[in-house]
Amino acid sequence: MAGTEGEAVVGEELQGVEGDGEEGGRAGLRLPLARVKRIMKADPALQLASQDAVFVIAKATELFVESLVEEAYQYTRKAGRKTVSRRDVDNSVEAIDALAFLDGALDWS
Repeated sequence: MAGTEGEAVVGEELQGVEGDGEEGGRAGLRLPLARVKRIMKADPALQLASQDAVFVIAKATELFVESLVEEAYQYTRKAGRKTVSRRDVDNSVEAIDALAFLDGALDWS
């Protein structure tokens, strides 16, 4: 299904991702690709993962975490604090429908 809306969104997000030529344009990542690949391989359903697939997963993870932190920081600022707390993340998860899949997933205690 070529040309779907999801592909267009991913393409737009990745346009500004190319680095300064190091590692084939992957210099802009903060997550280590080897660790991302190791985490991906923990799924027994995954047979092989190309470097491009690992890169896209790493970039998507970074964008997701950035978005979640930005949302949580809004609650931090409203409370007059400077440090993002667990309750700020929980408030974000409760307030944003797209984050509903995280409800209960962050309960590690």
